[in-house]
Amino acid sequence: MIGYYGPIKFETSDKRILTFEDFQRESSVRSETHAIIGGKPIKEFLGPELDTITFTIKLSAANGVSPRIEAEKWLRMSRAGEAHILVIGTRALGMDKWTVEDVSQAWDVVFNRGELYSCKVDITLEEYIEVF
Repeated sequence: MIGYYGPIKFETSDKRILTFEDFQRESSVRSETHAIIGGKPIKEFLGPELDTITFTIKLSAANGVSPRIEAEKWLRMSRAGEAHILVIGTRALGMDKWTVEDVSQAWDVVFNRGELYSCKVDITLEEYIEVF
């Protein structure tokens, strides 16, 4: 197993391939710039922003998955606002959990009667910090 996000398992085997590509993590900070009369502005560090992760999943029935079902899982998680741990290898990424902020589907091959054979799903995750 490559990793997992909630109920989605990223894996490659001789029967099933469900993995990602173009994985990118972005991290930034929050700061405020204060104007100073007669001098240069002063920058104040406020703290870190929430990280984001983007990646693409190529789904194909030839790889032992149902593209329509797998793509719908991401859409349902996004609409429900579910937060899950993202694990790649044996390590969790981020400080807590992640939510699905954006899902974009591009259907490639659709057979007669609307059977989806292959598609591409672009996913954006955003860090979700639980406060107790």
